Amino acid sequence: MRSSRYIVRPKTATVAIAIATMLTCVMCRDPVRHLVGGKDRWQPNVNYTNWSLHETFYVGEWLYFMYDKHLFNVLQVNQTSYENCTDQGFIYNITRGAGRDVFELIRPKPYYFLSSGGYCYNGMKVAVNVVEFVAAPQPAPVPSGCTVTKINLLVSLVVISIWAVFLKN
Repeated sequence: MRSSRYIVRPKTATVAIAIATMLTCVMCRDPVRHLVGGKDRWQPNVNYTNWSLHETFYVGEWLYFMYDKHLFNVLQVNQTSYENCTDQGFIYNITRGAGRDVFELIRPKPYYFLSSGGYCYNGMKVAVNVVEFVAAPQPAPVPSGCTVTKINLLVSLVVISIWAVFLKN
């Protein structure tokens, strides 16, 4: 019995799936690095609540704290510690000593940060609510002419990639 040269082998299927997965990143969003406090940065007497309400934080983005390393620090705390301005039992010390520290937002949830040494009482605390990024729906295709959308491009690239893999085998 003669074997067909067009049989899908496990290795071929794995390669095709990997290529398709990589191509879906055409529709991903680039992460943003949020400068905490904007132009005011991380210092006392700044309304960080107002600042955070004007930002949208997505999973995979970063908070960038810039501050005077000789005076301040940044601690991740729970909601109760945030509300009471206490650094006892903090979750994570973001401070690395340079006064320019980043924190990756890895889960969709609220995050709470403060500066210890009494500075929290002077407003050095911020809460951010992190959400999953949901891509906007694709617009309806234009009825006249031939247009190439991201989806059409993605499907075309997947089909061409799979076809190329089959020809190699």
